[in-house]
Amino acid sequence: MFDIAVIGAGVVGGMVARELSRYKLSICILEKESDVAMGATKANSAIVHAGFDAKEGSLKALLNVKGSEMMEQITKELGVKYQKNGSLVVGFNDEDEKTLVELKKRGEINGVKGLEILKGDALLAEEPNIGETVTVALFAPTGAIVCPYELCIAAVGNAIDNGAELKTGFEVTGLEPIEGGYRVFSGESYIDARYVVNCAGVWSDNVAAMAGDESFTVFPRRGEYMLLDKECGGLVKHTIFRCPSNMGKGVLVSPTVDGNLLLGPTAENIEDKYDTSTTAKGLGFVRSSASQQVKGIEFGKVITSFTGLRSVGSTGDFIINVPKPHFVNCAGIESPGLSSSPAIAEYVAELLKENGLVLEAKTDFVAERKPAHWFRELDIDGKNEVIKEHPEYAHVICRCETVSEGEILEAIRTNPRPTDVDGVKRRTRATMGRCQGGFCTPYIVELLAKEMGVPYDQITKFGGESYINVGKTKGRV
Repeated sequence: MFDIAVIGAGVVGGMVARELSRYKLSICILEKESDVAMGATKANSAIVHAGFDAKEGSLKALLNVKGSEMMEQITKELGVKYQKNGSLVVGFNDEDEKTLVELKKRGEINGVKGLEILKGDALLAEEPNIGETVTVALFAPTGAIVCPYELCIAAVGNAIDNGAELKTGFEVTGLEPIEGGYRVFSGESYIDARYVVNCAGVWSDNVAAMAGDESFTVFPRRGEYMLLDKECGGLVKHTIFRCPSNMGKGVLVSPTVDGNLLLGPTAENIEDKYDTSTTAKGLGFVRSSASQQVKGIEFGKVITSFTGLRSVGSTGDFIINVPKPHFVNCAGIESPGLSSSPAIAEYVAELLKENGLVLEAKTDFVAERKPAHWFRELDIDGKNEVIKEHPEYAHVICRCETVSEGEILEAIRTNPRPTDVDGVKRRTRATMGRCQGGFCTPYIVELLAKEMGVPYDQITKFGGESYINVGKTKGRV
């Protein structure tokens, strides 16, 4: 029997597992997909919010501000890219200015530092390419950007390195109370655990219902994005938001930690928890809104578009509680969930302690993790030294992002180990450039097949039936 079963290997589940791996506990992370970070974590705005938007006194406000303050140290430990670039919430009229003043007051109550209202030359000095019809902005210097799936992969990997187990392809289909805990089913397979932590994202209400808790519901809010080429990444320095509405923080324009420019998201409440389609209407809205916020966006340099589903709970706040003995909910973790994730992990650990779990610290816990991008950050002399010992680092597989065979092999061999092309992509950026994998995918498939000891045609793009190669076009001559 495990001490802890964490259901869901998104960024919240990953951070919870990592926090608990500090203690003398047996931990099992359960994920229904083929890899970690496959839900909202791989498709969101990648923003570490300052904390001025959440309602005073809410869990969102408390955990957002605390999580934001923790994030720089956490990312340093885990070797994850992080940039404190600051954010601007822009307004276009007197009514927007009133809203921004209220946001400033709320942020100050929440404990956000350095908030300032900017106009005219002061605003242009911060962001020269701000939209021509923008009249005012709220400046939050503590706002930051991060790579959400890189953070999740590193957190889960760090937990595994500290003794946790990961089971992918384990879709939870039932929970049965047993003496001292729960039996967690995936079809006919099961594991037993003393405590269960429900971090199942848009499915967290389904999992809670399996445990007998039907006190809340969760629905998906679809958000569509555009990602522009790295040529465009320097157009803005800060993350540019619009005044928020009851549907969220609106479309943003932001650089990414990898140098691209990100636009989005839309906000559409839907029923289908699998619907990650993009639409002409949604992407048109992103384009129109972003053009008002920032001038000079080159939409002809969009290299991809995608959709993420936010997990919106029926209570209006994060749902982090203990509704049943030995069962903890981490549900309705919409924005600012990424920003809050380190603080959520500590909060969950404290809840478990209050409900009988003994937390005895390990003496051999390792907090640090080697950055996945260590090789590309070396200077030319440093790279040549590595190549002398490991010539595979000289063989470039992905030309667009300059990712070598050595980096891909290292990713395949590092916890949590990827088993498909998109898993390699999230760890190395191979296939993320202009050609979107047009040239490098066959080589990545070959490396995966060789490392995993499986036939070439069994490698998928993202698990399941997403086979890349379905047969030979001609036989051997």
